[in-house]
Amino acid sequence: MTATSHGPHSSGDTSSFGFRDVDAKDKVRMVRGVFDSVASNYDLMNDLMSAGVHRLWKDAAASKLNCRPGETILDVAGGTGDMARRYSKMARRAQERNGGEDASVIVLDYNAEMILAGVEKGGEPEMRWTVGDAMALPLPDASVDAYSISFGIRNVADIAVALSEARRVLKPGGRFLCLEFSRPTTEALRKAYDAWSFNAIPAIGQWVAKDRDSYQYLVESIRRFPDQATFKAMIETAGFRNVTVTNLSGGVAAIHFGWAI
Repeated sequence: MTATSHGPHSSGDTSSFGFRDVDAKDKVRMVRGVFDSVASNYDLMNDLMSAGVHRLWKDAAASKLNCRPGETILDVAGGTGDMARRYSKMARRAQERNGGEDASVIVLDYNAEMILAGVEKGGEPEMRWTVGDAMALPLPDASVDAYSISFGIRNVADIAVALSEARRVLKPGGRFLCLEFSRPTTEALRKAYDAWSFNAIPAIGQWVAKDRDSYQYLVESIRRFPDQATFKAMIETAGFRNVTVTNLSGGVAAIHFGWAI
């Protein structure tokens, strides 16, 4: 589901592409191909794959980030702008209540097709769009108040590098938020979720987008992503403090939140 950047767990010069390990440089090209393919049907597929629940997860994540007037918010792997629209509206509502400067919400994605799909969908006055790399952000040190990445970090070739870049661009006291698929917390839910994912989602991809392989990759990439505790430790290693985990829908997805202190 949401957005790109590059690809998950990296080990040395290799990175996982679904259940395969490939050269990290190839991973970048292969993930770009996946999202080139799915961009035009992306939002519809998100609704079908999650029965619309992804909208509730995104609402919860936006509330957690709590964007305010005058802030610069960087939404990495921002895709078609779902999260950035939420952040913009939240900051504007706070501005209408309390005054203050306009917020600035930067939507950054590695994939130009996703950005174009978002621009066509329409944005908010606070939003601006850019193509860029989660592992080499085109922003100066300590330049943003909040960093978010939703359903995108599992697609980067080196998670640790992306987390380090997030820490670099955040101001002291800045907020980090990652919304990502995670590990269901019970065996029964895990089995039911696996059955749905591996059987239904590639079939829906074939039916709606005429692209089974890309959706097979998305399902496999979720399985290869670190569990909640492992990812929390990675965020802490990158220099974030007071890191918390909020499970959503029994751990099908999770919000990891931390502070650049």
